[in-house]
Amino acid sequence: MRVLVTGASGHLGSAVVPELLSAGHEVVGLARSDTSAAAIEKLGAQAHRGDLSDLDVLREEAAASDGVIHLAFRHDLMVNGDLAGAARADLDALTALADGLAGSGKPLVGTGGTAMLVIGGIVGRPGTEHDTFPGGGYRIDAENFVAGLASRGVRSSIVRLAPTVHSPLDRYGFITAIIAAARRKGYAAYVGEGANRWPAVHTLDAAVLYRLALEKAPAGTRLHGAADEGVPFQQIAAAIGHNLDIPVRSISPAEANDHFGFLGSFAQMDNPTSSAITRELLGWTPTHPGLIADLHEGHYFQA
Repeated sequence: MRVLVTGASGHLGSAVVPELLSAGHEVVGLARSDTSAAAIEKLGAQAHRGDLSDLDVLREEAAASDGVIHLAFRHDLMVNGDLAGAARADLDALTALADGLAGSGKPLVGTGGTAMLVIGGIVGRPGTEHDTFPGGGYRIDAENFVAGLASRGVRSSIVRLAPTVHSPLDRYGFITAIIAAARRKGYAAYVGEGANRWPAVHTLDAAVLYRLALEKAPAGTRLHGAADEGVPFQQIAAAIGHNLDIPVRSISPAEANDHFGFLGSFAQMDNPTSSAITRELLGWTPTHPGLIADLHEGHYFQA
């Protein structure tokens, strides 16, 4: 299968591309720069120049492919607080990719986040793949768009990723940002009792899930990329404090933005997420270390 992968040179892409190649697929990665192109070619894939704003390129490359995995996202806008702008750019890119695949029966695997379960109002229980929302929230519209492509002859699926995708490949994710905040402040923090839970998944396990979705997810499927159902944030802070040899403290909600920066609200999010349906449907079995074990391997704390 000739697979177009957006975000192929990024954290997750650097695991998804080798996973696809090892399964015998041909991979074309969208590259927004010479540096990205070189990284994609080093992985063993072909590079095609373009970015999420090149809608004609997305449309044409999707039409020329046997399937698409969409990993790219405007994280620069998200970090600067423009969540709405990042979501609009994502939906525009998905629309172009879908135009290239419409009526073909080919797969399109999109990327969402389990945080949308909280935004949608799931409280007090683990969110499941059957939880859906009418729209209007961060990335919810894009997810609903992808699921709806089943009616346009696209074998579409969406992977809701845990906010914590962790491994030695992670250089710019939420865990690295939380560790950086702890280094700056001189202590690791959690909000209140720190009982709020974050789901998590190892990068290499997530890569396998994307391949399985590409190969056999039914049209309109929502999938959960969560190996750890929910790790209490206090445990995450404790592991960071232990590895940095610094104190661990509870802070108030009012102090969260000062300590965590753009992650102030995320650090308070209670987002337990089940992946039981995904595992049964696709035969996905995570095999790599969970979040706390991965933190204690030490790679996040090397200079």
